[in-house]
Amino acid sequence: MDATAVAATRGLVGRRAAEALLLPALFGGFQAAMAAVGWLGGRWAGPYIARWDHWVAFGLLAAIGGKMIAEAVRGGDGGPAARPDAGFGQLVVLAVATSIDALAAGLTLDLVGAPPAIALALIGGVTAALTALGYGAGRVAGRHLGKRLEIVGGVVLIGIGIEILVEHL
Repeated sequence: MDATAVAATRGLVGRRAAEALLLPALFGGFQAAMAAVGWLGGRWAGPYIARWDHWVAFGLLAAIGGKMIAEAVRGGDGGPAARPDAGFGQLVVLAVATSIDALAAGLTLDLVGAPPAIALALIGGVTAALTALGYGAGRVAGRHLGKRLEIVGGVVLIGIGIEILVEHL
């Protein structure tokens, strides 16, 4: 859901048609890849990943959300989530920020009983689909509500970061 919210925020300001395809691919791909890394590193890295993943996700999302709010109030570009011309690298940062918790989720793949390949495909596919829906919803809302939604988007990103942090503390 955090990827969906970030995609909706991007949809508010995105100007390139290709972004509607790029974001689901990046977000779905990174969710699946991070879960795969968690699954592969499970026993060795599990305690280290679980100890820090929520802090990293919180820090990235709070920084991006805070910058969005500040820039919307000042009239600036709002950072990668709100910048109409956000580059590929900035979109990758958003994909990483929303997928860090998938690293910890990957540690539990052996416990669910499903073959890891199927679980990873579902994680990536569902994330990609919800990202596409979120982006589309953001595009529609952005046309009607404009710049005020950038502030809401920033608050949502910070809220997601806080939620990730609280869930893990």
